[in-house]
Amino acid sequence: MFTTSAVVLILEILAGRLVAPYVGNSLETYSGVIGTVLAGIAVGTWLGGWAADRTDPRRLVGPLLVVGGALAMVSVPIVRALGEGSNDAGDQVLLLSVCAFLPAAAVLSAVAPVVIKLQLHDLAATGTVVGRLSALGTTGAIVGTLLAGFVLIEAAPTSATVYAIGAGLIVLGVVTWVLLDRFRLGPATVVAVVVLGGVGLGAVVDDPCQAETTYHCARIDTDPDRDSGRVLWLDTLRHSYVDVDDPTHLEFAYIELFAAALDARHPGPEPLDVLHVGGGALTMPRYLEATRAGTRSEVLEIDGQLADLVLDRLPVDEGVDLELRVGDARLLIDDVADGSQDVVYGDAFGGLAAPWHLTTREFVTDVTRVLRPGGIYVANLIDRSPMRFTRAEARTFADVFGHVVVIAPTTLLEGDGTANVVVIGSDAPFPLDELRRAVTAVAPGYRVVAGGELVELIGDAPVLTDDFAPVDQWLAQNHPAAS
Repeated sequence: MFTTSAVVLILEILAGRLVAPYVGNSLETYSGVIGTVLAGIAVGTWLGGWAADRTDPRRLVGPLLVVGGALAMVSVPIVRALGEGSNDAGDQVLLLSVCAFLPAAAVLSAVAPVVIKLQLHDLAATGTVVGRLSALGTTGAIVGTLLAGFVLIEAAPTSATVYAIGAGLIVLGVVTWVLLDRFRLGPATVVAVVVLGGVGLGAVVDDPCQAETTYHCARIDTDPDRDSGRVLWLDTLRHSYVDVDDPTHLEFAYIELFAAALDARHPGPEPLDVLHVGGGALTMPRYLEATRAGTRSEVLEIDGQLADLVLDRLPVDEGVDLELRVGDARLLIDDVADGSQDVVYGDAFGGLAAPWHLTTREFVTDVTRVLRPGGIYVANLIDRSPMRFTRAEARTFADVFGHVVVIAPTTLLEGDGTANVVVIGSDAPFPLDELRRAVTAVAPGYRVVAGGELVELIGDAPVLTDDFAPVDQWLAQNHPAAS
């Protein structure tokens, strides 16, 4: 019970990692996985109890462990085979989870009532037996959760971990089968064929990841339309773009808006001090050095393995004045000196949503602390109609900054689609005419919203705080990410 409970919780955590390359890394993804595994536990314990009352429990424990291990192993090729070409993440999360993980969770959860039945010899001790075994199962679940989150994800590729766990369960099941019941060659042969076939299928279905980081399935592809273009993919999203021959080429509209906001506030080519919340492929530090030589960029990136991949595959020129610090920006910003930055760029994402704790009044207040007088905070969001996130984030900026501007596509402002939105905050008035000209030049489909129009857009939106920031929930419905 200890082992099977641990394995079910490990699979639950690893399941999110396995399906993320196909459906994204979001609250919706983990909700679907968790709900499916809980359904498997419910079905398995029910059917396991039913079977234990009709069959000698000694004949069930070994086969359940073996079959559960085999089903765990085949979950990897199932996800890879069904995940290819998926578009509707909402339905696809449940499809992948049910097909790949519900059977393993159900079979392994069936072990609990079977073991309880096997241990019950005296009705007078029912409470003691059930309580002791339930405590062991819960302890196993705790150990599995901590082991997966703190050790396994970083120690090895997710698929290799799942294969190893499945193989370990099969070995344990065979030993148990021998000890408690006669091991029969026929069933064992069937199980072996299933396992070998599943592992073989997993070997021929491509792994979509070049690197499995702590947070993402990451890869860097060459742009088929531009030989020198490189695209960084995180799970299902085109996250960053770098032209290895021309760092001034900004492919994504929101990055061009970042540059436009900077040029409107600081029209000259003088070097600046810039803090980047989120590193990605380090597009902006490269651009800033190319256009404002001597600019000092400090990057706060939570994913150290992603940073290693980017620096290895897309190395930064030695001339770029770059300090890259690995860790959560919410914590790292405490070490940034007061009044030390001309610009802070916010471009951190977990799936479609910015991490909620980087959207709140408390964090924005930290940003104002590190900005010099007249400095600007430029944040990238992804939102959809009716723009609940944008309206709330703009309200939050307005609660901290004296001057706020929103740059959004006209189509989104009119109630259609999903797109990137840029929010700018400053303690000094913004040169709106210069900003509008710069935005029109690089992204004619976008509009600058300020003054009374911004007040109307914000309406009665709430301020986001550490106590209330339902960012993921507002973006839970699946929409294609804009770039």
